[in-house]
Amino acid sequence: MLTLVEIHYYAAARNARGLATETIDNPPATLGELVELLAQHPGTTDAGMPLADVLQRCSFLVDGAHATPTTNLATAGRVDVLPPFAGG
Repeated sequence: MLTLVEIHYYAAARNARGLATETIDNPPATLGELVELLAQHPGTTDAGMPLADVLQRCSFLVDGAHATPTTNLATAGRVDVLPPFAGG
């Protein structure tokens, strides 16, 4: 069975990745493993920060719920990548 997870990037993560969304076929088992996979992309923000560095500062939602590196992705449909936002 083919598993798909849609990744949505916001703010600096979107800038570094160079796109707002992408679909990953057969994603890794956990969020932590997915982040490691995503961190291999060579993109940078306009200020030169590598995507890997941006991801270290991000929060993640899996299907709308706060997620940790050990969150299981077996039934996940969507992962949101949320860098820290300025303002309040």
